[in-house]
Amino acid sequence: MTHVTHPHVIPFYRAFPRLVKDPVTELARMGTEADGRVVRLDLGPFRPYLVSHPDHVEQVLKTEWTKYAREGMFWRPLHRVTGQSILGEGDAWASARKILAPLFTSRYVASLAEDMADIIAESIVELEGFAATGRPVDGGHQMTTIVNQAVIKVLFGGRISRDTAERLAPEFATCATSIGFRLLFPFAPYSIKVPGDRPFLRSAKKIDEIVYPLIQQAQRENSRSKEVVSALLSARLEQEGKADVQQVRDDLVSIYGAASETTAMSLTWLWSVLHDHPDVNARLCEEIDQVVGDQPVRPEHIPQLPYLRMVLQELLRLYPSAWIIPRQATEDTEIGGIPIKAGSQVLVSPYTTHRLAKFWDRPLDFLPDRWADEKVARRHRYSFIPFGAGPHVCLGQHLFYVEAPLVIANVLSRYRPELTNPQRLTPMPGASVRPKEKLMLRLLPVERKRAA
Repeated sequence: MTHVTHPHVIPFYRAFPRLVKDPVTELARMGTEADGRVVRLDLGPFRPYLVSHPDHVEQVLKTEWTKYAREGMFWRPLHRVTGQSILGEGDAWASARKILAPLFTSRYVASLAEDMADIIAESIVELEGFAATGRPVDGGHQMTTIVNQAVIKVLFGGRISRDTAERLAPEFATCATSIGFRLLFPFAPYSIKVPGDRPFLRSAKKIDEIVYPLIQQAQRENSRSKEVVSALLSARLEQEGKADVQQVRDDLVSIYGAASETTAMSLTWLWSVLHDHPDVNARLCEEIDQVVGDQPVRPEHIPQLPYLRMVLQELLRLYPSAWIIPRQATEDTEIGGIPIKAGSQVLVSPYTTHRLAKFWDRPLDFLPDRWADEKVARRHRYSFIPFGAGPHVCLGQHLFYVEAPLVIANVLSRYRPELTNPQRLTPMPGASVRPKEKLMLRLLPVERKRAA
């Protein structure tokens, strides 16, 4: 097999209108049309490489990760809110990772599961008013609220009141969505205000107004409790001899994103998927009914729900939270035989990788059964990267596999959500992918047969 020494180039007149129309979907199509070859996008002054083949993903994110840094124009809009922490690079990233990783191990997350189950159950009970009256609820908003409550209470202890938490979530959502223009046109100078800049800056300021007082209060108390603000302050003091308030703020903002964003967005897409696939919906509800019944959902139920796990895996495949994972080449290198000059922007695209026909049978179809154990064993390890890969893999993945099943099992053990406004959803680019359209759900209470 001969090496391809030239990328598949998509000229400006083709690339630009497609990306303006529907950036997430069209970028994925560009990658799948090239069948996993490296693609060069001609966007005028900006010509990034699109990488999707699992071999190339492994190279960029794992085996040669030091040659591809989380730097450059794609990261600038995100770093304006997250600062330098686990989403940064170099010493700031290494320091934050060392401190934060113990808070996200599978063992530590398992120790939080009981509390998380209680909090999620309490949040689901609050939906009873909507179910009783038949009033539709905004599915995306409700999923974000439930996940937000769980993350805030479990990770931040009692430091954030419910009122404050409810103010925090929409500001993060605004920051995540308002950088869409900057991500599509990263070469636009920051001296010029572009669409999204003003709401972004307003929300970033409000986040700081909430987070900084939390840190200052924890400093005054100087406690050694396990909640994350105190744990961070203690760890920073031990590691550096002082606690840089700006650094702790960056850590907290990054933790919140890692712990909440992927779960909330996946759960938002779920209800549309279940509406479009009544067979999947019926099988999932049947499994939850058999395992949970009318009991409260507990962590020990989760391992007994294998089909739920398969549905979640397939959801992450078709709707990964990260639609692009940007990197900047730090030296002259090559990917798939194609020379990449230092300073070039490289875009790893989970949205594309997860749709490559070489690695996925019927890639555009929602097929949870593809995750049956014997099939998974034969799949390329880097063909499924919803949490990234390598040293920068998302810390929140273990939390996702506790949070998401608890929320779904709680909802479906009580209600049969019915989509009142079915429509084709458009993935909206930002820090994560969310539907542009609202999903309105009517919650029909589950009717259980009474014993004779």
